[in-house]
Amino acid sequence: MPNSVIAKEPIGSDIHTTLTDAQGHPHTVEPRGRYLLLLSLTALGVVYGDIGTSPLYAMRECFHGPHAIEPSPANVFGVLSLIFWSLIVVISIKYLVFVLRADNRGEGGILALTALATPIKVSSNKERWWLLVLGIFGAALLYGEGIITPAITVLSAVEGLNVTTHIFEPYVVPITIVILIGLFLIQSSGTAKIGAMFGPIMTLWFAVIAALGIAEIVYHPGVFASINPLYGYDFFLRNGWHGFLILGSVFLVVTGGEALYADMGHFGATPIRYAWFALVLPALLLNYLGQGALLISDPEAARNPFYLLAPGWALLPLVVLATAAAVIASQALISGAYSITMQAVQLGLIPRLRIEHTSLTEFGQIYIPSINWALMIGCIGIVIGFRTSSNLAAAYGIAVTSTMAITTVIFYIVARERWRWSRLTAGALSGCFFVIDMAFFTANIIKIPHGGWFPIVVAIVIFTIMTTWKKGRRVLAERIQERSQPFGEFLQQIASHPFARVPGTAIFMNSNVTITPPALLHNIEHNKVLHERVVLLTVKTKQVPHVAPEERVALETLHHGISRVTVNYGFMEDPNIPEVLESINQPGWTFNPAETTYFVGRETVLATKRPGMALWREKLFAMMSRNATTATAYFCLPPNQVVEMGSQVEI
Repeated sequence: MPNSVIAKEPIGSDIHTTLTDAQGHPHTVEPRGRYLLLLSLTALGVVYGDIGTSPLYAMRECFHGPHAIEPSPANVFGVLSLIFWSLIVVISIKYLVFVLRADNRGEGGILALTALATPIKVSSNKERWWLLVLGIFGAALLYGEGIITPAITVLSAVEGLNVTTHIFEPYVVPITIVILIGLFLIQSSGTAKIGAMFGPIMTLWFAVIAALGIAEIVYHPGVFASINPLYGYDFFLRNGWHGFLILGSVFLVVTGGEALYADMGHFGATPIRYAWFALVLPALLLNYLGQGALLISDPEAARNPFYLLAPGWALLPLVVLATAAAVIASQALISGAYSITMQAVQLGLIPRLRIEHTSLTEFGQIYIPSINWALMIGCIGIVIGFRTSSNLAAAYGIAVTSTMAITTVIFYIVARERWRWSRLTAGALSGCFFVIDMAFFTANIIKIPHGGWFPIVVAIVIFTIMTTWKKGRRVLAERIQERSQPFGEFLQQIASHPFARVPGTAIFMNSNVTITPPALLHNIEHNKVLHERVVLLTVKTKQVPHVAPEERVALETLHHGISRVTVNYGFMEDPNIPEVLESINQPGWTFNPAETTYFVGRETVLATKRPGMALWREKLFAMMSRNATTATAYFCLPPNQVVEMGSQVEI
């Protein structure tokens, strides 16, 4: 390959391999051999932390939770059958085989899937407004999961201390809070150094839980018969409605499905599939079968079947390992919340936030202080409020089941329109998945009064913020356009009445190319001059994660020393305007950073009773607008070369 080079681009705590041709066009190289093994190992820590720690509490909640069922041999076989087929159908088939195919140029997750199905920034797309609403609400639900997952995983791991002795019982909650505080405090330094440890620790975790399961299975090998789906069918027949409600606890074994899909962009589908089928799935099944075998021989073990699988001498080391696995699972969800937030900012769904890159080489290593502290307060609050992982399990599931159902609906649209599947094929497959999703959702509804309301409230708050910001920006743009001058008229004006020109380059941010930037009009009104070179800069976010280099910039030379530059970014990219302007290499373009001034409009939003939004939403939008990160910081403009032109706008 004389005209190609292999480039390793670290993203998150992993490495993508891309092939760059002579023209600089990147394309993904399918990992193979030792490199595939390395990626699969690393994926264990980032992708499978959530679902990998489910054995800590999933089986226990079926036989010891608030809606527990008697741990008789028939019931144990029935629950094991439901667990087995849930992992096979929901994770192995739905997500690993089909949903992972719905990648948006390599990126996954509910927002990436929504952007793949419909133009998320086209507000006039009336036929698809419901898809946009579903995608936004699905993303909002994931924040609720991001709060509950660190709390329930760390708390359930620390509760293992109670199995050894009740001396630790008063200290479980304080220890959990200390661990959570430490976890969130280290986020600002990034996870690049500790990321390399995630894979080996999770490999050890899966090996240990598999060994614990095998050690018990050898005494009751008959539990393998539970993979027969007839045991699950018989379970429902015998237990009726109570048996159906147990699905709410069984669902805990697949709660990491959405996180798995959201993290696809870090590794690609192939390493994730290899890790699942080679290690994660066998280890989980062996551990659940081992817990089932233990319950058959000792029904009293239902109070904590996971830890009671271990011999007495191994309990404390197992608690330490489980806590480490829980921290890793929490880290994956926290990083996922950062990624979702970054996508939402780029897609215009929430105000600009301060996003810090914690690595010079790894793009995915980001830290968002406001999100970090909000998650920490939320996690600590629910640990104090719910106190035990069993109580938290009552709140867990409702958000994930809702997001899974939304993913299925949007997947159907992608299968029909992107892959050109027939209505029958797409409908039959999506219909089967949707029935399963709704069964889990219905079984989880009873959790709402017992804590399930919490992630729903979080989702409603986030959804309200996202939709208010999106609509508010549209209303604000309309108000600005009403009082702005069409750009054609402005060109005619300066042609007939030339202004004095001063040396240097003036760059005006211009989101609407049909109107004259308000900052430009204010500058002429107050200073009565134009710079020798005037650049109207428009920044657009495409419906793809990353934009190819040749599509990054479009340059148009207008009249009277005025140029228009359009810069395109993907929704996973961070804007850096000076860097892009310096990289432009086109005829007629000159850029001297030292002689450039950036003019930025800063609108003060005033809530009024004018038609547009409800007054309370206008006030919320005005508050968010005041607290949003400035354009100067967001676009990485040099502060000492920025002039802000303020104005008040009534909405």
